[in-house]
Amino acid sequence: MTRNSTLSILGIASLFVAYGAAIAAPPQPHVFAPGTISGPQNDASPAFTPDGRTVFFMRGEHGNWTLMQSRRVCDGWSTPQTTPFSGHWRDLDPAMAPDGSYLLFVSNRPTQPDGKKLDAVDRHGKVYPGYGMNIWRVDRRGKGWGKPVRLPAYINTSTATFAPSIAADGSIYYMAHDKSGTARLFRAKYLNGRYQKPMLVALGHADDTIRDPAIAPDQSFIVFSIARAGGKQQLRLAIAFRENGHWGKPIDLGDTVNDARYALGSQLGPDHRTLYFYNAHVDTRHPAGSGTWNNGKMTNIWSVSLAPWLGAHRGRVASRRAADARASLTGTSP
Repeated sequence: MTRNSTLSILGIASLFVAYGAAIAAPPQPHVFAPGTISGPQNDASPAFTPDGRTVFFMRGEHGNWTLMQSRRVCDGWSTPQTTPFSGHWRDLDPAMAPDGSYLLFVSNRPTQPDGKKLDAVDRHGKVYPGYGMNIWRVDRRGKGWGKPVRLPAYINTSTATFAPSIAADGSIYYMAHDKSGTARLFRAKYLNGRYQKPMLVALGHADDTIRDPAIAPDQSFIVFSIARAGGKQQLRLAIAFRENGHWGKPIDLGDTVNDARYALGSQLGPDHRTLYFYNAHVDTRHPAGSGTWNNGKMTNIWSVSLAPWLGAHRGRVASRRAADARASLTGTSP
């Protein structure tokens, strides 16, 4: 082993130490627009227009969800209003296309023109009236919106198809129940104007519970909730990076982010470096019960910077490539 390759290994080791330190002391999450968007009901899953000036999110109680929208104003955010295409059915999980041209969302609205809302059916045949979930698309029409259209049946393969996230090339990552009734993470590539056959996404251990993906536009990383197989089944936020055509090991975002019973609803902000999620944690920086929104009972929207994890990963990749280059020049393995 040469001196150069030894130094390369030391460099990689130091980055691993720095990476561990970043995870040990991540940035503090903040409640998003407390009292305006994070309000007295359950609020979750914000989807932003590319310019960051409009946000769409889900609001509701007792499982009844409506899609809301708010615009950035000089002193914060405007009072949320129901979107033109929501308010009648159970609508949730909005996801904005990276170019802002359309929005995907989940709904129990009728799949056929008979006017009957979609029921959920589990693997044992038990019916949950009105709790079905399929993915729909609504296109931007100037300053307004078109008519929502249900995605093809080969995407909506079950009555529990939800949590879409859209990549820059139009591919979608989403959750759907498989034949066993287990929620699985799927990817449907978008090619020549149509979705291709959905494929299972290999992420974490095969028996881990995965929920609510947020894919980077270039598909270089993904944030999601995970409950480890055989564990306490507490859903915690994690990130994974794509290298050499495969997803790396999930990296837990730490207890500072995962400080409640669960953390769900991963969404990336318009800068693609800020993570939004929801839980029912009380924000100790505000008086308990502030405006009835900070009571630990209703879910609020939180945000946290992903910069430490993204920066550490880039550093590891750069160091590894440098080590490989030096090893190639010296004819030794790094």
